[in-house]
Amino acid sequence: MNLICKLFDIKYPIIQGGMVWCSGWKLASAVSNSGGLGLLGAGSMHPETLEEHIVKTKAATQKPFGVNVPLLYPETERIMDIIAAHEVPVVFTSAGSPKKWTSWLKDKGITVAHVVSSSFFAAKCEDAGVDAIVAEGFEAGGHNGREETTTMTLIPAVRKATRLPLLAAGGIGSGQAMLAAMLLGADGVQIGSAFAVSEESSAHIDFKKLVTELGEGGTKLALKKLAPTRLVKNNFFEQVDAAEKAGMSVEALRELLGRGRAKKGMFEGNLQEGELEIGQVSAMLDGILPVATIMENIVNGYEAARKQAEQGKFNF
Repeated sequence: MNLICKLFDIKYPIIQGGMVWCSGWKLASAVSNSGGLGLLGAGSMHPETLEEHIVKTKAATQKPFGVNVPLLYPETERIMDIIAAHEVPVVFTSAGSPKKWTSWLKDKGITVAHVVSSSFFAAKCEDAGVDAIVAEGFEAGGHNGREETTTMTLIPAVRKATRLPLLAAGGIGSGQAMLAAMLLGADGVQIGSAFAVSEESSAHIDFKKLVTELGEGGTKLALKKLAPTRLVKNNFFEQVDAAEKAGMSVEALRELLGRGRAKKGMFEGNLQEGELEIGQVSAMLDGILPVATIMENIVNGYEAARKQAEQGKFNF
């Protein structure tokens, strides 16, 4: 049996990334009901909001689901207490050291995965006792590693560094890409952008439509002095790009970013002044589909690609 399926008790080794302003209870429960593992994105939720989404997810699915928790979140302790109180079975941690919370979570019977961008930090995760690792290449949307390592390079490097169950993330939006990641050493995949534009995503419809219209080069890594973030090229991105080229200080960049910029863009639909986070794979997304269809397309695409590979035919 596939290691990821066994670890999370799911049908397919497909995890939905816990994305800010996209990953509410409707998306998480739909992915879990379709055989994957849905994640709530705690990074854009106050603790009481997360609690509401956990309760609604439990009502909408009997399948396993989880919560993604950025460890730099200022209310992490309250978030973790809520997760434990509601007996959420899985937590994916990111943006911080896994050592602080992994033992605490595992003591409560919670399965823990941590997101990394290098083989060095993958080894640190193993030392911390996590159950699985997500290795995310810089094709991914949102916050990225400073190493700017591509997924195709990162996965085999991490596979050499650890024998833990490994999920590949960044640039994966099809069954063919899923097969490629697994041939490189991954046991499964974490997919964000394809689910961000699903019908069940909580993102604004105008943001979803814009993403499906992006071509190659429609996104770029920015905010490198703060936290490298892949953004859609809009008016806000142009301001950031000009500021970075002019050598603007970290403090001035923080002031330019302000508060609520991602909410303004992805959740409220301000496509010019908002912070629009999405991955490079957006160039391959051309429609707003229900989660069930997205999952079916990925699984069927994977099986077709696998059969072609077995026969030595690569007719993509």
